[in-house]
Amino acid sequence: MEEEVQIGSRFPLTIKRLDINGAGIGYFKHKICFVPDALPGEVVVAEVTMVHPRYLQAKVHKLRKKSPDRVQPVDSLYGKIGGIELGALSYPAQLRFKTDVIKQSLAKFKPRDWEDIDVRPTIAAPQQLHYRNKAQFPVRIVDGHVRAGLYAPNSHDLIPLTTFATQRPLTMQLITGLCAIIEKLAIPVYDEKANSGIIKTLVVRESAADKNAQLTIITNSSKLPRKRELLTAIATELPAIVSVSQNVNPGRSSLVWGAETRHLAGTKYIYEEIGDHRFALSPQAFLQLNPEQTATLYQIAEDALHLQAGDTLVDAYCGVGTIGLSMAKTAGSVRGMDIIPAAIDDAKMNATDNGIQNVDYEVGKAEDLLPQWLHDGFKPDAVVVDPPRTGLESGFIKAILRSKPRKFVYISCNPSTLARDLRDLSRLYRVNFIQSVDMFPQTARVEAVVSFTRR
Repeated sequence: MEEEVQIGSRFPLTIKRLDINGAGIGYFKHKICFVPDALPGEVVVAEVTMVHPRYLQAKVHKLRKKSPDRVQPVDSLYGKIGGIELGALSYPAQLRFKTDVIKQSLAKFKPRDWEDIDVRPTIAAPQQLHYRNKAQFPVRIVDGHVRAGLYAPNSHDLIPLTTFATQRPLTMQLITGLCAIIEKLAIPVYDEKANSGIIKTLVVRESAADKNAQLTIITNSSKLPRKRELLTAIATELPAIVSVSQNVNPGRSSLVWGAETRHLAGTKYIYEEIGDHRFALSPQAFLQLNPEQTATLYQIAEDALHLQAGDTLVDAYCGVGTIGLSMAKTAGSVRGMDIIPAAIDDAKMNATDNGIQNVDYEVGKAEDLLPQWLHDGFKPDAVVVDPPRTGLESGFIKAILRSKPRKFVYISCNPSTLARDLRDLSRLYRVNFIQSVDMFPQTARVEAVVSFTRR
């Protein structure tokens, strides 16, 4: 009788490919097995860490045959921390993986004519390290000191960071300096088990254009003890921080941000430049994490839309208006929507600051507002969407299929939800191409621009 696989079982495993999260995939007795830090073509001795009725999870006990694409990890914490899951894979192989993930997703969801879709090679990032312009780090007491960092995978064990392979150096210097100031002033730091203490998370967003930064201190209560001394110390010791806010998020919540944000010191905004435009960013405003590649991404989207003078453009999930405003010079008019009121305020201000008048922004869900606009007689010539990882809501897809815009571009950050959405969209639209852009080197994440033609 065959021995039952259990936690701790070991067996040789040949890795066939990587899954969407960058873990190696092999098959043991016809059951799929996911192994982080195992690369295609490698033979490992896998040690089972979790048994599920449909799959196994394992770790590498021993590496028997190494991939030629395996390189020295980009960070000493590789394997102990998230955010660099491809950090031991050569960069050309990372790019091939990101193209392949899109093909895998198409093969899984099989939208119409999926085998004929032109999936183009992923565009490389000029900067493969230290590109991220934002850090969102929990703060805890570790070994008696105030530390900020990231959690170890599948845990709430904080791994302190003072440098990190993908974060810009100034961001990390500021985080480290903030921890020292908090410790010196003895401001209580959040204790998850006891649900006590004040400072939970530090969010630092850096402007590549202006070489300065915005700080948001996320707290467990509206109180911020020694606030005046804290703000004085930040201004004196960390002058690169030009904007300070507090976000209140009480209790044990899986969400990082709470509902209330208060401006404490400095400017209310920092500014980033993308292409020819300058954008104001409030603390909760969404902006892509890699400004250099963002310009590339938006240019591909703009070229794919082929806007003509007079075209009416809908910019769905518009954030602070970056995409629509960059296309407004060609379009007749732009209408954008987002669910975050602060983002819409930023979008309106960014339009004014950039001297753009042919735009209109509303707070609301894309799946509510587009049907409403259509009901009121509005007809878009072109639509660009940049939804969150969950993809498009069915109500929005129905509105697209009903209004049949001639020009349509989908910017996706999740190949799985993209391929799922293409099943409905491909009834009306043919996919011209999918062009992926590597916004996040060393990670399994990829952004893609999909160009459509109406059938």
